[in-house]
Amino acid sequence: MVRKPVVSSISNGGYLQGNVRGRLPSLGGREPPPGQEKVVLKKKITLLRGTSIIVGTIIGAGIFISPKGVLQNTGSVGLSLVVWTACGILSLFGALSYAELGTSIKKSGGHYTYILEVFGPLPAFVRVWVELLIIRPAATAVISLAFGRYILEPFFIQCEIPELAIKLTTAVGITVVMVLNSMSVSWSARIQIFLTFCKLTAILIIIVPGMMQLIKGQTQYFKDAFSGRDASIMGLPLAFYYGMYAYAGWFYLNFVTEEVENPEKTIPLAICISMAIVTTGYVLTNVAYFTTISAEELLLSKAVAVTFSERLLGNFSLAVPIFVALSCFGSMNGGVFAVSRLFYVASREGHLPEILSMIHIRKHTPLPAVIVLHPLTMIMLFSGDLYSLLNFLSFARWLFIGLAVAGLIYLRYKRPDMHRPFKVPIFIPTLFSLTCLFVVALSLYSDPFSTGIGFIITLTGVPAYYLFIIWDKKPKWFRRMSGMSARFPRKWLENNVGGCLASCIHKRHSLHQQPAGGPGQPTTTVFNFRVCMDFLIHEMESTHISFSSYLVHFSWRLNQECFASIVVNCK
Repeated sequence: MVRKPVVSSISNGGYLQGNVRGRLPSLGGREPPPGQEKVVLKKKITLLRGTSIIVGTIIGAGIFISPKGVLQNTGSVGLSLVVWTACGILSLFGALSYAELGTSIKKSGGHYTYILEVFGPLPAFVRVWVELLIIRPAATAVISLAFGRYILEPFFIQCEIPELAIKLTTAVGITVVMVLNSMSVSWSARIQIFLTFCKLTAILIIIVPGMMQLIKGQTQYFKDAFSGRDASIMGLPLAFYYGMYAYAGWFYLNFVTEEVENPEKTIPLAICISMAIVTTGYVLTNVAYFTTISAEELLLSKAVAVTFSERLLGNFSLAVPIFVALSCFGSMNGGVFAVSRLFYVASREGHLPEILSMIHIRKHTPLPAVIVLHPLTMIMLFSGDLYSLLNFLSFARWLFIGLAVAGLIYLRYKRPDMHRPFKVPIFIPTLFSLTCLFVVALSLYSDPFSTGIGFIITLTGVPAYYLFIIWDKKPKWFRRMSGMSARFPRKWLENNVGGCLASCIHKRHSLHQQPAGGPGQPTTTVFNFRVCMDFLIHEMESTHISFSSYLVHFSWRLNQECFASIVVNCK
């Protein structure tokens, strides 16, 4: 990995506007030669698709299975509903702050991009370092395990589901998500819309019978709603912590800003619509639960939605695990879709290996940035305690989100003339930044050991930044090792596949190139996916890894017509 200069998108108090085609200027101000069209990520995210990304990523399995963190720490039904509503409003404040950032700095990448623009490359690198190595693979593995468990539950009604079966099914689900996001932006968005409607249908299946119960006068569990165990000094802040975590995901649309149609209108509208839907859905779902289940029963239930549906819906409760599995799959799809753009942008800025900034020549998807998550997630899936890792680094998410929103306040005073198509009152980012600071402080106070370990893991990004990005005078042996590790994927593909994944920047390396479209057309570097998959299948069959062979073969058959080639997006 070579050091590349960070190019700011803010100049003279305003964002550098794109060309007449609505595309962003290339890095360094270099445009492709006349007659050659640069390969870019297409603008395919409409208002409906943007809304489905946010709603589909926020709503996971928690609201159906165990929404008891808030109730456990508030001590009463009434106060828990107040906290759910307040957390929705606070999350809306954060989302509105990101709407201003997304319409002012029209670059993909979310937290990473905003921290890079305001605070510089070091904190931005640390953010993407932790996200790539631990947070995203662990988070994807956790939600995928929930998918694997609940998709199998209807087949194991009378017995316990084997852990191996859960993990193998989870591996298939992860692979399908990766293939889907590598294959087509449009199909990923369409399936995300479908899964979002499935989630909202599942919530309505709970809300409608609950409202009917209220109409019938089933309000016994709402009497003296604010009586019960008094919330402790630590309990109420922890309730807000669990509530804010349940709403996490409102920021994912900002990860794909460059692919949003008319972002100045689409991003604010999608955020407002999504947060209204999620907040209303969360509050009414909890109200519906309390029409049938007491607070004590909810805390003891392993799957609240199943308990609720068994009492009101009879045999239809068997469909609940399927809806939960679809909900988890939607969160997996939305998370991978968004975070792959974060890695793509970080690679484009020189903070990650440049292979991750390549784009599929026909499908216009950041294929390597998607695929890199697959092995990392598989490693997390089959090793260690995922939940401990997420607990260690939960504070890091709120620290960097708060830092990004604080950057909005900084830009208000540092660049008052900056172009802002959407602008929020200053108290909104101020209140939300203080909320994030409060959550970080609470993490440190309530669990100093886990937070301390997470802080140490996060700080490993600092020496990594100076080692790989800043340090120019590296010893020859270090440069040789770095070069070998950078060339290994290309060499492996050259020797075993017959194609090549190469960097536009490392001109000194020999490339297997072929014309993209005859004389005068741009030259592309091609990766033959057919040969690659055939080779992998042959290797796995020779080592008798039958399930893995089937898994790869399944992925290959699913997208054999789509992964014909991959092109480098020359910067």
